[in-house]
Amino acid sequence: MKKIMSTAALALVVGASLTACGGNTAQTEQKPAAQSSAAATANAPVKLRIAWWGSQERHDATQKAIALYSQKNPNVTFESEFSGWDGYFDKLGVQFSAKNAPDIIQMDAAYLNEYVGRNLLADLNSVNVADIDKSLIESGKVGGKLYAMPLGSAAFGMTVDKSVVDKLGLKVPDFGWTWDDYYKFGQEAKAKLGKDKYVFVDQSGDLYDYTAYQLSMGKGQVFTDNKLTIDKDTWIGYMKKQDELRKAGIVTPPNMTVTDKELDPKLDSVVNGNALARHIFSASVGAINGLKPDSYSFTSLPKAVQTGGWLKPGMFWSVNASSKQQEEAKKFVDWFINDLEAAKVLGLSRGIPGNSKVVAALSPNFSASDKTSQEFINKVAPDAQKFVAEPQGWGNFKKDYKTIVEKIMFSKSTPEQAYEELMKKAKEYDSVKK
Repeated sequence: MKKIMSTAALALVVGASLTACGGNTAQTEQKPAAQSSAAATANAPVKLRIAWWGSQERHDATQKAIALYSQKNPNVTFESEFSGWDGYFDKLGVQFSAKNAPDIIQMDAAYLNEYVGRNLLADLNSVNVADIDKSLIESGKVGGKLYAMPLGSAAFGMTVDKSVVDKLGLKVPDFGWTWDDYYKFGQEAKAKLGKDKYVFVDQSGDLYDYTAYQLSMGKGQVFTDNKLTIDKDTWIGYMKKQDELRKAGIVTPPNMTVTDKELDPKLDSVVNGNALARHIFSASVGAINGLKPDSYSFTSLPKAVQTGGWLKPGMFWSVNASSKQQEEAKKFVDWFINDLEAAKVLGLSRGIPGNSKVVAALSPNFSASDKTSQEFINKVAPDAQKFVAEPQGWGNFKKDYKTIVEKIMFSKSTPEQAYEELMKKAKEYDSVKK
């Protein structure tokens, strides 16, 4: 309770202390001297701080795009801050509390409502969205205003090391496989792998994985009307099954699971050869292929009475509401999503671009990984579930969820006890929100 209260209190203080930045809209007659002054201002040096998370592939592509923008706009320079996913929003929260957050921020759907609710993001009203898919644009809106520019779409599914599966004499799972297929594949692969290798990375501590499972079982979303709606029997049954798989050596053991880091060359359990399969977003196809070329196959999450996977915005750019360079930051965001040269540099490092003209221009030159990523989305899309982001105030819930599930992994709690702890934690989030 203390942790949540402090986080929420911090957010409230930040929200109260920041004021919206806006220009003077009054129209005045321009004199020659004023025009000269305006031109000088237009060419004045501008430094933009920009932050994002992702793989090395995404870092490299973004840095090249930034360099291209500075080449075209010599007065604009950038200070880049990039990292992996872990700790990204912790750092960002501290920066906002210190009134020292970057001008341009890569935003995630899970945190969008939270940041808008605290008045931390600027309205992107001046960005040209004429060629962006309308449904994709809606994913970046809160209260009818655009606060997050979607950079593309991504599908949630799985990747399998086909190079190992082929050696085992097994068939690589295909799109449309069921949970029964999943369990059968796990048993067959484990029998051939032996003691110290595992079939699946244990991702039961990831709320997204459980969300996919609950959806596939026809039990609806885990958030409905801004409330946590985890189905008790489904959740406990899922955790008991994961415990069975853990004891059978089909999923990774706890000590390996907690050190697993997706797309890290040394710590990703699939990349380093300790496991065969894990969840993945289609935007990461190129990144994992780059770590071990020609080794991976991609498939959907297992289904039951319904499918489990969904499409979501690959990620967003947002602009800091307290930035002194708001308009310059928005110009960069506009260029990033609409410029064809930028698109060629960026490729699919953030998913399939949302700009239809950009996709049409890039498609003829798609790499093998790009085509795989596009195929991934195309196969998930027809039956994809709706993506529902965490409500305002629930941005840190995924961390608490993971901590609670890890107690089950290490036999410090039973599924029943963990469920009760989960519900208590949910009440704490509800009380803070109120």
